[in-house]
Amino acid sequence: MASTPQISDTNKYTILAKDPESLARAGCFATSHGQIETPVFMPVGTHGVVKTLTPAELEECQAQLILGNTYHLYLRPGLEVIEAAGGLHRFISWEKPILTDSGGFQVFSLAHLGKISDQGITFRSHIDGSQHTLSPEASVEIQNRLGSDILMVLDECTPFPCNYESASKSLERTHQWEERSRNRFASLKPKYGQTQALFGIVQGSVYPDLRARSIELLKELDFDGYAVGGLAVGEPKEQMFDLLVGISPQLPENKPRYLMGVGKPEDLVRAIELGMDMFDCVLPSRNGRNGVLYTWQGRVVLKQAGYRLDFSPPDENCQCYTCRNFSRAYLRHLFLNGEMTGLRLNTLHNIHFFLELVARARAAIVAGNFSQWKSEFLQSYPVEADHWEENNLRREERRRKHLAENQIFKELD
Repeated sequence: MASTPQISDTNKYTILAKDPESLARAGCFATSHGQIETPVFMPVGTHGVVKTLTPAELEECQAQLILGNTYHLYLRPGLEVIEAAGGLHRFISWEKPILTDSGGFQVFSLAHLGKISDQGITFRSHIDGSQHTLSPEASVEIQNRLGSDILMVLDECTPFPCNYESASKSLERTHQWEERSRNRFASLKPKYGQTQALFGIVQGSVYPDLRARSIELLKELDFDGYAVGGLAVGEPKEQMFDLLVGISPQLPENKPRYLMGVGKPEDLVRAIELGMDMFDCVLPSRNGRNGVLYTWQGRVVLKQAGYRLDFSPPDENCQCYTCRNFSRAYLRHLFLNGEMTGLRLNTLHNIHFFLELVARARAAIVAGNFSQWKSEFLQSYPVEADHWEENNLRREERRRKHLAENQIFKELD
C-alpha cells in the first residue's frame, strides 16, 4: 500500500483513493496528535482505558485513536484531576489522537437518571446521586478541558421506535444544541498547545426526510466532520443500511464521516462500502471479556465444549500475541476459571482483529479491488442473525429494571 502523504493542516481531511464500484474511500484526517488513516475503527476507552489493555498493547495492535467518554470522565476522576495532569493524553499515557463523545448518549442509555429540556440535560450521577446539568455549551467546554482531538456536539438520540412528530421535535432541539455547541467551540481556545476539531451529528430517527433536513442544517454550520447518530438503537439492520444509502451521498465529500456505535464485522464492511470512514463499538472488548472471539471464519464462543481439546490458535490467519502463543483450549480454561489473563488475551485478539479488518478494507480500496475483497470476506465470514425484536425486548426489560431499582433518582430537584 502506498505511504500516506504528510498533511500539515490540522483538521483537514484528504481523500487518497476511491473504490470505482461503490462509495468506499480511503482518506487521512490530520490532528495535533497524528494523522488518522481512514477507514478507521476506534477502540472504546470509556474511563480513559480500553478495558484490560495497556496503551502499549493498543499501539502493538496498530490502534490509531481511541474514544473517551465525556460523561464518565467528567464525573470521575473529574476535570480538576485531568487538567492537573496536563490533559487526557498525558493522564492516560496515550500520545495518539482521542475522540470524546458529548455525554448525551450516556444520558439516553441511563434515561432513568436524567431529564431533557431545550436548555440541556439535567441528570443524577450514577455514582453518588449528585445532580448535574449538561448543556451544549458545557459539553464542549468539558471536552475542551479534557484536551481531546475530536469533540462531539451535544445531541438528543431518539429511541426506536419513535413516531414522526417526536423525531421532528427532537431534531429541531438537536439542531439548536449543535448551533450553540458550534458557537461556544468558536469562542474557546484549545488547551495544552494543540488544535481541536468539532463534529456535528446527523439525527432524524428512521425518517429519510428528517435525515436530509438534519444534513442541510449541519452543512450550514460547516463542522470539521459529520457523524451519523441515532442508528443501531433497535431498528432492523436493513433499515439502517437503507438509510445510509441515502445519507452518505448527501454528506460533504471533503469531511470525515463517522457512523456511531456500529461494530459487527460484517456491518463495518457494508458501512465502508457506503462511504463511512470512522467507527466505534464496545463489541470487541465486551465480547472478549465474555469469552467470544472474532476470527476470519466467524465467532468462537469459548464456553462451548467443543473447544476443550482444541489446541489450535484462536485464528490461524491472525498474528496477534494471543494467536501466536495460545490455543483455544487454554483460553477456554482461563475463561471458565475467571482468570483475568484470559480476559486480557481475548480482548487483545478482538481489538487486533477489528483493527486489521478495517486496515485490510483500506488496503483494498487503495489497490482498487475493494468490491472483490468485500465479497471474499462475506463468503468466508458467517453473518450473524439480526435478532432486533429480541434485542428490543431486552432493552425494554433493562429499562424497566433500572426504573424499579432507582426510584430515588426518578424526580429531579
